[in-house]
Amino acid sequence: MDDQNRNLILATALSMVVILIWFVLFPPPEVPEDPNAVPPQATESADTGNGEDIALTPPAAGTDAATTALTEMEMTEVALDEAERIDIETPELIGSISLRGGRIDDLSLREYNETLEDDSPIVRLLAPTGGTEPYYALYGWAPAGDLSFDDVPGADTPWQLESGETLGVGSPVTLVWDNGNGLVFRRTISVDENFMFSVTQNVENTSGADVRLAPYGIVARHGLPDDLQNFFILHEGVVRKVDGQLDEISYDNVTDLDFVERERAQAEVASVEQNGWIGFTDKYWMTTLIPGDGQPFTSVARYVASADIYQTEARLPVMSVAPGGTSEVTTRLFAGAKEWETIRDYQDEAGIDRFVDSIDWGWFYFLTKPMFWLLHSLNVAIGNMGLAIIALTLIVKAALFPLAYKSYASMARMRELQPEMEKIKERAGDDRQKMQQLMMELYKKEKVNPASGCLPILLQIPIFFSLYKVIFVTLELRHAPFFGWLQDLSTPDPSSIINLFGLLPYAAPDPQSILSLIFIGILPILLGISMWLQQKLNPQPTDPTQAAIFAWLPWVFMFMLGGFASGLLVYWIANNMITFAQQYIIMKRHGYTPDLFGNIRSTFQRKKPDAK
Repeated sequence: MDDQNRNLILATALSMVVILIWFVLFPPPEVPEDPNAVPPQATESADTGNGEDIALTPPAAGTDAATTALTEMEMTEVALDEAERIDIETPELIGSISLRGGRIDDLSLREYNETLEDDSPIVRLLAPTGGTEPYYALYGWAPAGDLSFDDVPGADTPWQLESGETLGVGSPVTLVWDNGNGLVFRRTISVDENFMFSVTQNVENTSGADVRLAPYGIVARHGLPDDLQNFFILHEGVVRKVDGQLDEISYDNVTDLDFVERERAQAEVASVEQNGWIGFTDKYWMTTLIPGDGQPFTSVARYVASADIYQTEARLPVMSVAPGGTSEVTTRLFAGAKEWETIRDYQDEAGIDRFVDSIDWGWFYFLTKPMFWLLHSLNVAIGNMGLAIIALTLIVKAALFPLAYKSYASMARMRELQPEMEKIKERAGDDRQKMQQLMMELYKKEKVNPASGCLPILLQIPIFFSLYKVIFVTLELRHAPFFGWLQDLSTPDPSSIINLFGLLPYAAPDPQSILSLIFIGILPILLGISMWLQQKLNPQPTDPTQAAIFAWLPWVFMFMLGGFASGLLVYWIANNMITFAQQYIIMKRHGYTPDLFGNIRSTFQRKKPDAK
């Protein structure tokens, strides 16, 4: 077997190894388990953090045999009919509040559809127990001192509507419940024009003795969400702020929390002195409990294994209410889309400490935040997210151009020395130490730094990951169109070779299948071509095996990155082509004319000096 065939086989084998490693690191999303198959109700006791025991009772979960044959929508409708309800109607939200427990457990987002189809339903955020994926907010009072569970409202308390009809902007509603033993509880709920609820809990003591009790808020989720991404670059699960410190706990880590025998659950408890919030975050949506400014509380993340419930809690301190007295506390609830401008306004104008950090900016947040701001501003000015990505790429490349100029000039000098490097290789033979010594002498003589071309690439790595984070995580890219067949830049290119990019009447492979990584679309092919063109301008390795491997890399990456968000491929293609143009022009100015389709080792030919 000759060297060329051996190197080709080696390059192919290494490429397959790279692909296999890729599938190990980034496996396809697993099919989630049925979240409805949960055991019956469990009751857990807890601690307020003030030395007194309280009790928090999660609502019952699960379905019966009669409902399993129903569709998801029918199951939800049946669950909604099980209790009297108060409608919620705002420009952004539609849903209802259950008078059983006073739960906010039916909420959909008017402005967001599940897919791009014309008949696609709007996104449902919260859902009641008894339906599919129960997910809700629950408020109440925990007994302390001489009070018992029967004396305070809980998950199944039959509230009555005292005032208001439909919850809307400027139209609050008030619920009331009398425990029959001298305590009257009221709950006033209001909502703004976006996604923020305010819940004021009030207790009036008409008994003849002091009473002690503690208000709380809960966001509970039964089972894992169906649309769980389960991708390393994205945080999904508990997100909270504890006096300026961001804390993220994935669903897997919630189930791994320390087991608390007294609570029969896993829990992680943190004391908040001044400012904090806690809740669940998805890729694009969030439900978060936000106590008042300066309000100390106990922040709890926990998993109730017996009922398969993930739960976040804001437990406020125990209150003492004298006979004839009243006490009340207000807690906010964010339940909606993670719109950057909306969340930023809640942070800056409503005083929610570092609320914008609820968006998962990642490790390179110092790059991701300004990059998103710039991309957002460009999109507002241009009106097309794809063009905004290209404009952002131009700005980034312009900022790095002074450094890139020196790098590309050094590459041109390396290309000039290619014949000399070949002669050194032949002279040194198998003596690698001698070859390296002669190479270093050549670099020193010609004043060339072979590592200078790596710096722009190293700088591109955090920029690339930051932009990838922006495109993958932020809501603004969801369903953002570019042109033609690219109508959602947050998803992979929907075109495919298998149907000649839409010319044949065959459907493209499902984006989640392995076939989609083989029968790729137009953008991945353009990416491979752009990487190949850029590679042709770079100095080639003197080792034939390395040269063969590098020659395969553009096409390997073409398939590996075919399943990435199309917005990211737009950025990468634009970046490669701008880099190619810059490098081409700079090298020509240094006296070298590229021959892109010639032999690799004679890609650049030095111009002859003018005759005198």
